[in-house]
Order: sequence, then C-alpha cells, then structure tokens
Amino acid sequence: MCYNSYFRQPLNILYSSKKQQKSSDSNGEVTEEAEALIIKPSQRSSEASLSKVLYKTFGPYFLMSFLFKAAHDLLMFAGPEILKLLINFVNNKSAPNWQGYFYTGLLFVCACLQTLILHQYFHICFVTGMRLKTAIVGVIYRKVSASFQKTSTVGEIVNLMSVDAQRFMDLATYINMIWSAPLQVILALYLLWQVSIVFLVSLLCLANYSLRCCFQVAQMKSKDNRIKLMNEILNGIKVLKLYAWELAFREKVLEIRQKELKVLKKSAYLAAVGTFTWVCAPFLVALSTFAVYVKMDENNILDAQKAFVSLALFNILRFPLNILPMVISSIVEVRFHFIDGLFCVTGWKDYSSEGSIVVKNATFSWSKTDPPALNSINFTVPEGSLIAVVGQVGCGKSSLLSALLGEMDKKEGYVVVKGSIAYVPQQAWIQNATLEDNIIFGREMNESRYKRVIEACALLPDLEILPMGDRTEIGEKGVNLSGGQKQRVSLARAVYCNADTYLFDDPLSAVDAHVGKHIFEKVIGPKGILKNKTRVLVTHAVNYLPQMDTILVMTDGEISEMGSYQELLKQDGAFAEFLRTYANAEQNMESSGKLPSKSLNTWAAYFPSEKKIYVFLNRQLSNSSTYSRETGKSQHQSSTADLQKPLAEKNSWKLTEADTAKTGRVKATVYWEYMKAIGLYISFLSIFLFMCNHIASLASNYWLSLWTDDPVVNGTQQYTNVRLGVYGALGISQGIAVFGYSMAVSIGGIFASRHLHLDLLHNVLRSPMSFFERTPSGNLVNRFSKEIDTIDSTIPPIIKMFMGSTFNVIGACIIILLATPIAAVIIPPLGLVYLLVQRFYVATSRQLKRLESVSRSPVYSHFNETLLGVSVIRAFEEQKRFIKQNDIKVDENQKAYYPSIVANRWLAVRLEFVGNCIVLFAALFAVIARNKLSPGLVGLSVSYSLQITAYLNWLVRMTSDLETNIVAVERVKEYAEMEKEAEWSIEEAAPANTWPEEGKVEFRGFGLRYREDLDLVLKNINITINGGEKIGIVGRTGAGKSSLTLGLFRINEAAEGEIIIDGINIAKIGLHDLRFKITIIPQDPILFSGSLRMNLDPFDQHSDEDIWRSLELAHLKNFVSSLPDKLNHECSEGGENLSVGQRQLVCLARALLRKSKILVLDEATAAVDLETDNLIQSTIKSQFEECTVLTIAHRLNTIMDYTRVLVLDRGEVVECDSPDNLLQAKGLFYSMAKDSGLA
Repeated sequence: MCYNSYFRQPLNILYSSKKQQKSSDSNGEVTEEAEALIIKPSQRSSEASLSKVLYKTFGPYFLMSFLFKAAHDLLMFAGPEILKLLINFVNNKSAPNWQGYFYTGLLFVCACLQTLILHQYFHICFVTGMRLKTAIVGVIYRKVSASFQKTSTVGEIVNLMSVDAQRFMDLATYINMIWSAPLQVILALYLLWQVSIVFLVSLLCLANYSLRCCFQVAQMKSKDNRIKLMNEILNGIKVLKLYAWELAFREKVLEIRQKELKVLKKSAYLAAVGTFTWVCAPFLVALSTFAVYVKMDENNILDAQKAFVSLALFNILRFPLNILPMVISSIVEVRFHFIDGLFCVTGWKDYSSEGSIVVKNATFSWSKTDPPALNSINFTVPEGSLIAVVGQVGCGKSSLLSALLGEMDKKEGYVVVKGSIAYVPQQAWIQNATLEDNIIFGREMNESRYKRVIEACALLPDLEILPMGDRTEIGEKGVNLSGGQKQRVSLARAVYCNADTYLFDDPLSAVDAHVGKHIFEKVIGPKGILKNKTRVLVTHAVNYLPQMDTILVMTDGEISEMGSYQELLKQDGAFAEFLRTYANAEQNMESSGKLPSKSLNTWAAYFPSEKKIYVFLNRQLSNSSTYSRETGKSQHQSSTADLQKPLAEKNSWKLTEADTAKTGRVKATVYWEYMKAIGLYISFLSIFLFMCNHIASLASNYWLSLWTDDPVVNGTQQYTNVRLGVYGALGISQGIAVFGYSMAVSIGGIFASRHLHLDLLHNVLRSPMSFFERTPSGNLVNRFSKEIDTIDSTIPPIIKMFMGSTFNVIGACIIILLATPIAAVIIPPLGLVYLLVQRFYVATSRQLKRLESVSRSPVYSHFNETLLGVSVIRAFEEQKRFIKQNDIKVDENQKAYYPSIVANRWLAVRLEFVGNCIVLFAALFAVIARNKLSPGLVGLSVSYSLQITAYLNWLVRMTSDLETNIVAVERVKEYAEMEKEAEWSIEEAAPANTWPEEGKVEFRGFGLRYREDLDLVLKNINITINGGEKIGIVGRTGAGKSSLTLGLFRINEAAEGEIIIDGINIAKIGLHDLRFKITIIPQDPILFSGSLRMNLDPFDQHSDEDIWRSLELAHLKNFVSSLPDKLNHECSEGGENLSVGQRQLVCLARALLRKSKILVLDEATAAVDLETDNLIQSTIKSQFEECTVLTIAHRLNTIMDYTRVLVLDRGEVVECDSPDNLLQAKGLFYSMAKDSGLA
C-alpha cells in the first residue's frame, strides 16, 4: 500500500539489466554488462536520511492531524469554563432555569464534538504509523537484498525489523504531543496564573525521562546481543545437542539477559519516581495554589467556583505533563541513525568485450575497513570454457567467486562478468517451498528442460523416495533433504536457469563418489548439458583436472599458477608436486567430498537468519551461500524424505507447522500464571496500594468540597488551617501509596520477565530435534524478540494504567452518586451499555491481535531465509521477486492490523458517547436539584464527570491492551507444554566417570523412525562393534548412514531394539551423560560467535596447553598463532571469518580435546583439500588408536584400511566385513568402489 509512494524517492540504486539478455545465447552475441548490483556514487549518497524521505512521503497526509489536534486542544478548555458558569448559576438563586439547561446542553455538545475530532485525529495517526512501519520493513528488506555489508549483525537486523519498525509506528501516534503538550500547559497556566511549580515539576519529569532514555539505549544493545546469540543457538541447535553444550550456552544467554534486566530495573525505579511525580504534580499545584491564596489575605475565600474550576484545569495539566517525557523517550528509542546506515551502500561496475570473465589487477576485501583478502588477481576466461580453481583450505577460492559476484569490496582494478550468472554455493541454500519451486526458482516451467535437468543432476531416485515427489514441501534450510540431495537441488536450480556464466563452489564434495562422477559427466564436464557455457569450478577433486581448459592455482589470496593441466605439469611447480603426491591415492576419491549426503546437522533447520548474514562476512570463505547448517539437516530428514514411501495418504504430508492463533478469551489461567511469575505477595500488595491511593484521592476532593461550603463569617472562613492541614495530609498519603504501587508493579514486572524468559529458554533448549525441524525459525525469533519485549516493557505500564483507570471510573461514579443520588437511576443502564460495547469489541480486538501476531512470523521467516541466501538471490537476479514476496507477507500482516485500528476508533466513539451522557446527566441533575445542592458538591460532581469520559475511554483501551498483550505470556507459555527430550541427567542411572572404558557398541534389533506417522528409517540393525575397532559406514544417499549416528546420540529415540555401550543400555541414562562420553566431528562445521577458545571449550575445562596441543594435532597451530589475538580471536557469526575447511579442522580440535572412547566422524573431511585430509586421517589414526571409530564416508579411500566396513541400503545392513573381503564378494561395496576407481 505504501511501497510505491516510498520508492518514488531517489535511492541511487541501479540494477544491471541482465534479464533482457537472456535470449542472447541463441545468436551468441551478448551485450557486455556487469553482474554486480550497483550504486551510482553520488554526492548525496553519503547523507541518505530516512527521516527526510519519510517526511516527503507521508508528511502531507499526516499534517492534517495537526489541525484536528489543535481544535481538540482548544475544545478541551471549554469544559472548565462552562463549569465556572454552571457553578455561578447554582450559586445565583435568582438566575432563570433555562440558563442551567443551556449550559448543560453546551457542555454535552462540546464533549461530543471533542470526541469526533479526537478520533479523526487518531485515525490519521494510526494509519500513518502503519504505513511508516510497512515502508521501513520494505526498505530494510530492499537494502538487505540489494547489498549487504557486514556492518550489522543478524541480531540487529532482526530487531530492526521487529522492534524498531514497531517503535516508528507507535511514535506516529504521539509525535504531535511535542507541540500539543506545551500548548495545553500554556493555556492551562494562562487560565490559572500558576507558573512556578508546574515548571519545576516539568523539569523533574524531563530529567527523569532523559535518564531513562540512556538506559533504553543500553537495553537495546543487550537485546540485540541476546537475539543474535539466540539466532546462533537456534541455527546450531543440532551441534549443541550432539556436544551436550546446551547448559554452557544457556548461561551465555542468561548473562546477557541479566545485563538487560539490570538496566530494566534502573529504568523501572525511575519510572516509579516519574509516576509519583506526575500523579502528585496536579495535587501539589492545587495544594500550593490554595495555600498561597488563602494565606495571602484572610479575606480570600476558597469557594466552589475557584476550587473546582482550578481542579478541572489541573486535571487537564496532568496528561500533557505525563505524556511529553514519554514522547521524548520514544523519539530517542527510534534508531534513525541505524537505519540510515543501511542506506549507504556501494558497488562497482566495469565494461569489457574481451572474454566472458575478465579480471585485471584487481584487489578485493570483505569490507572497506578490512585488509585485502585477494591481491592482484589477473585472468581472462574465454566464452564457453571450463576453468578449475584449486588450492589449500583458506587460500581464497570461494572468495574469488564472491568477488566475481560483486559480494566483495573492490579496492582497485577492473572486473567484468558478461551475461547472466548462475551460482552454486558451497553450502546449498534451500528455500522452504516445494522441490519443484526450489529448482525453477521463479522462472517459467519448461517440462522438457526440467526433466533433462532432474536427470542430469541425479535427482530421479530422490523423487521416488520423497512422499510427494517434486511437490514435496522442503522445510526451512532443507531440513528434510540430506546434504547430497540439497547440493543437487542447488545445482539443478543453476542448470535450469540457463545462464551465460556458471560459478560452482565445490558442489561435488557433498555427494557420493559415483554421483559426483555422474554430475561431472552430465552437467559440468566437456560433454555435459552446460558444455557451451562459461564454467568456473572450485574443486578439491584431482581426477577431473585433466578435462579442464584452464586451472587456476590459488595460494594465500593470490593466483600462483595458471594454465592447462599439461602446462602446469611441465612448469613443475607447487601444483605438479601436489599432483604427484596425491593423484594416485586420491584418484578416485576425489569426487567425493563435501558434506555427505547424510547430513548430520539438522540444526539447520533452525535459524536461518544468522547464517544469512554471512554473506558479507569476513573471510567468508565459504561465503557461499547458505550456511552450513543446512546440510546438516539433511539427513535427519533424509530420513523423512528418503524413507517415506509414497503412500496414498501422504498427499496431506506437510513438514513445517505455521504459527497458529488461539481463539476465544485469554484464559484466566494466563493471568494467574503472570501473577505467579510476579509473585502473589507483590501482586496483592500492589492491588492494596492502588486502593489506598484512590481512597485518599476521593477523600481529599470530598474534603475540598466541604471546605468550599464552609460558611463565610465576617468575610473569612473559620477553619482554614485545619482544612488545609488535612487536605495536605491526605495528599501526602496519596503520594506514598502511588510510589509504593509503582515500585511494586515495576519490580514485579521484572521478576515476571526473568521467570518467563528463563522458562521459555529452558523449554526451547529441552525440545527434541524434531521440534526444530517442524517449527519455522520465525516463530521462535518472534517469541524471543517481540513477545519477550512485550513482557519486559509493555505489560507492566499497561497494568498500572489499567488499575488506575479502573479505580478512577469507580471513584467518579461514587462521587456523582454522593452528590446527586438520583444519578443511580441512570448510571446502571449506561454501565450496561458500556459493558456490552466493550465485550463485543474486546473479543474482536483480541482475535485481530492474535492474527496480527501469527501473520508476523512468516515475515521474519522469509526475511531470515533471504539473509541466508542473499548471495544466491543476487547472483540469479531474483531480488524483485523476493521483494514482492516480502511485500505480500507484510501486507498480509497489515490486513490484520488495519481492522484493529478501525475497531479501536469504533469503540472509542461509542464509549465516549456513554461518558458524554454521564456528563450530561451529572450537570442536568445538578441543575434540577440546584436548590438542595451546595455549590461545592455540584463542582465536585461535574468536575469528576468531565474526567469520566477520558477514564472510560482509557479503561477500555487498557482492558483491550492488557488482553492483547497478555497474549505474549500465553505464547511464551505455549512451549512449556511441548514434548521434551529425555532428562539431561538421571542421577540414579548415571554411569561411572570412567565409562565407557572399552568402547564396545552393540546394536540389538535396532530400528529408528523420524516421526510417529513415518516408516522406519533403520530396521533390524544387529551388529557388535568391539572396543578399538575402526568401522566405515557406507551406502548410497538416503541409505540411513547418518540416521545411525542420530540413534547413537539419541537425537532420535529408538523405535525398536536397543543400543548397548559397555554393558549399559543408553536409553536408560541421561542425555548429557551419554553425549559427553561420545565425540562426533559433524558434517557441517558450525562455530558460534565468540572467542576461538570458547568454541573449543565452552565449559572452560581445559588448560591453554591442552588447547594448543589439540590445535597442533588438527594442523591449525600455525594459523592460530598468526592471528593477532591467538586463542581469543573473535569468530564472527557462524564462524564466517574462517573458511569451511578451517572450521572443519576446529571441529577436529574439539574432538581431540574431549578424547572420548568412541569417536564418530560424519564425513568430516569433505571440505578440505587432499593434503589436509591426509594429515587429518593420520592424526585420527595416531590419536584415536585405542578408541572405537565410526566413520561415515564418501571418499572410500579413507576407510580402505579400517577393520570392517558396514554397508547400508534402505535402512538395513546388507554387508559387513573387512574391505578386502567385501571387494572379493563383488557386492554393493564392490560396485561403489568401482565407481570411485578403487576396484
């Protein structure tokens, strides 16, 4: 609704028009162009200002609200002036009756006019706020998908989308108070002539709020850090579970949370002082005014007209004095500067016609401030040629592809990539969509091409396994595909798009050897589908090198050698030496490589968001695209996938669960839960103090009416001192009660925040892996950011205002009944109308709020997914389609929000009408009974009735706000009832500290399934592995290799049978007792942001010497020693500033540190070059000689010297013997070895 208008503003972005050139490959001519997203350097780009753009776009519509607000403010003062005339009328017994009725009518008309004008004003403000939020979410999304530098972390960006965009929206409602509040104060003072004390109180309020603003900035910082860490935990949840690290990370989150609560607590104390100041301000002003007035001159008489007209004006003063500081603090909270930072993005573009890719003297870094990652790069790629990029781990291979994609910052030189680009990242990025949608990726469907691509990418067997073929829904980050399947889908996406230039970042390493061979021949190689396209392939597979046109050898960010295979052999340089060492050994293996199909890490499922960012990250070797986590998921699901037989009923098969909205009233138990979280003692104390405060308030005003009715003797009133003393004492007791309940509610709110967040965190960490696979990450981020923010900072003030409004309304009714008992006839019917309207409204409003909350989760999930795959989206030039999808999701969210704005106005107009009727009847009865009433009571009754409209309106707003916001507690508590994993530790069943001593593992009739409704993934596994045996586990994709390790770690519990380790049934002991005693080197090397030391030893159990020794054995000592901070080197989110191979070595170092009796390697060396792989294998042989080692392998040569090889097929053991015996048996293992060139 508002994007279009927003984007009329010049944003200085240019998209290169590659799309139109698509057809060019038929006639061979391609207009040259750059493949990067560019921003024209302009003088103004450095000063991009969000506030100016927003003003130009939404200003004119919003300015109308100024007129309505000004009119409303002036009408507000009509009430007290008419009250003055009414009291004079009651005093003047000779005045004609029509005057009284005229004043009553005038009062009612003014009140109704005020209502209509005010709600027109609110409607404009709320609609502007909604459009602002939409525009800001839209612009953040466009900025992120256009160009994403590593200046902001995922936590910050997610908070910008959720919390900050919301704050912009809230600010629109109140921003007019910046001028309106001073105007109201000035008018009131003009009518009161009481400047000094008000000025003083205003200063106090402002000082209080400016202090709170400082705290808010600090709190936002802690919140950003907490969300960032939560994102990482959710992304790496599988690794945390495998290593049993949940407690260490829970402590890290709670440490940040503690800082956040500390700031909240200071803020709460100040809020209590603030509430005390402004509740007491009107009273202090009244007390000082009356005291000065009666003491200056004995003849000054405090009569009803003076007292109650003043009181009515003081009550008007209360609102602006309270709201002004709040508005100022809201403005501080809105982080304009942070969003402005997203606006200044730069890019580059060069032109050339020499070749398909031309790079001359180019130097690149990951950001403007980083040192160069690639130096003096020079090469030209002729159209249609096949180029290999080889080199050791961390030498800059993936960075080179990122540079060609325009993802790096070009320091100098010249780069051009002609035509359109397709990119296959090292870690496949898969969307939460059907398999077919993942491959077609927004292009038109061409049946024959689609079938060719599926076949070439070896996806046909996988489609047979998936429950609904290519219509199967793939979960977030590809959770239900194995690593190999994800990589092939990613490859199929690139092949299908028919681009001019293809960049492959080591796609063959994630697939089995025979599949890799098939893909090379059918797709990438000289005879594949892409034979006429320009192809750049990063690879560790030596055996494909002879078929390359050119080979680039990279060393430390530079191209050290370049030429064809034969030329490089003749040069006899480092490359030739490397080949001589490895060509024979690895010949076959090569292909294998990367994350095995099985993927261990299901975590991936979790939190896309973090990873996404990595795009711009530091080293990003692997920047490639998605993050590693995904691969992990795979196996897990492969299970799901691989195993599900396509049964008829599977049509309904759905993997992820959307966020659901509950219906009906919020249950009383939710309020009770919140009260228990606060503490029942504090809850009841607060209610008691609220009552004390309002009783004191009513008593003081009633006392004032008695005072004004004191007879005047000789021109003076007699008991002035007593009246003044009691009035002051009542006021002071009121102040004490206010301060008490403010403190109680604020502190109670913090107790509740701490308790509810702790519960949520604990429940999420205790959830089984299947929960993370099913639950979209957006839902969880939503709980930890938006819902916790609501519990922290929205619910406590709402409770204060709700209680205050409730007692105010009751008090006003009591006073009106005291003054004019006849009002008893009219108040109950009006009360009934009020209740009916309110019940009708709250039901609607509550459900709209739930729908709005639920429709918000897909916005986050899509945003997270985009961040993860941003380099892929940009490479394929699909930004426009993703932006459109984001717009649609945001609009869905606003569809639920807009009706709630309108419902609010509907309600307010009707309720204020009820309030206006109370004003009408209070005045009318006073006029009718004027002969029996004292002027003091008339003044008291009418001045209270003037306030009741505002109180009633506020009460409904607060009732509704309380119900809608308490939904946050309901949603946070939701996860308490979810199924949990087994206990982390069971004291009575805990094994001895030395267990397992031998390392003997027995599978007895073991079977495993991923979900109750799915078939068995593993069945009837019977095998005994003796201590110290080295077992290789092999099988084609989806055979159940990773499922076996998942069963061993109890990531999935056994469906049948049992696993015995050294005589203990692992199902009977605690999960941590088991997982601490087995070590795994997972398929996806996940690191967390923090020091390198923390990533190796989060519990601080090992000395620095131990850690250096493990790094040395993992061949990382030289690398770590060269870092300025050594072990304290800060890893970025997801370990993005290390290459994938280096991350894999860090995982090896972790295993060496734990040194347990049983070691599981899940295709752990897939991402490293052959030389490093050899070093790792020798380390494992020497360091884990006594241990039982289970290795899931794609590179068969790594397990040819193992004791036995276990061959799985369709979840069952088909062969198990020594490698030599199996080769002679000529079975399944023999055929796999043959594909790899080993037999």
